[in-house]
Amino acid sequence: MHKENEKLRVDKYLWAIRVFKSRSIASEACDKGRVKLNGLSVKASKTVTIGDQYEVRTEAKNWVLKVTALLYTRVQYSEAIKYYTDLTPPEDKDLMPYQSESFYTGKRLSKVGRPTKKERRNIEGFTDGEEKFEE
Repeated sequence: MHKENEKLRVDKYLWAIRVFKSRSIASEACDKGRVKLNGLSVKASKTVTIGDQYEVRTEAKNWVLKVTALLYTRVQYSEAIKYYTDLTPPEDKDLMPYQSESFYTGKRLSKVGRPTKKERRNIEGFTDGEEKFEE
């Protein structure tokens, strides 16, 4: 599908290997200087080449990644890890052991927060002195 000589942007690469949840977040990280190549901040449009070593700062952890192959489309995590080598120092890895926890979905956890309609009725029934509970 992709030509061997086609250029791959760094923001697209970091999104494809699942360091960032969206490409726009990856691009924003580049703009804010959170993605570095050889100690220098890179623009989102920087072309990725095999052998590059990037330092990437995310909310979850600080990554040190070495490009082993080019990935043009987003794939599942088990496939994505084949396209880079994680050179992150052990002390940084301990901060967030699982990448999937770094993504906040926006959903509430189950059984946390406001009561459901059924739970509210049971609470109101309990406070009114009624013995009727729904199961």
